[in-house]
Amino acid sequence: MLRDETIRRVIQFRDERNWRQFHTPKDLAISLSLEAAELLEVFQWSGADLACRDKLDCIREELADVLSYCVLMADVCGLDLDEILNEKVDKNAAKYPVEKAWGNAAKYTELT
Repeated sequence: MLRDETIRRVIQFRDERNWRQFHTPKDLAISLSLEAAELLEVFQWSGADLACRDKLDCIREELADVLSYCVLMADVCGLDLDEILNEKVDKNAAKYPVEKAWGNAAKYTELT
């Protein structure tokens, strides 16, 4: 889990460079999407190769970029990452009760 110290470090890095002025929710959402696409690119053309062991360095790099933009987006929007993530887990738990979702990849609207 992200520690408060790590979150503060990401924000401090931004603030020391006076970049907050460029971090609108729109631009952060775009940047987050671009970095997520770069994470996906790690697996592009991999065919049946679904293992990631030999790609961990690239995955680490891109995942760190995605997490950094998540931290910055939450900061700019005044959201608490711990709070919003826990709220989402609670919502998903209601949509996907264990007894219906166990070992089933179906969307919640298709669970019986």
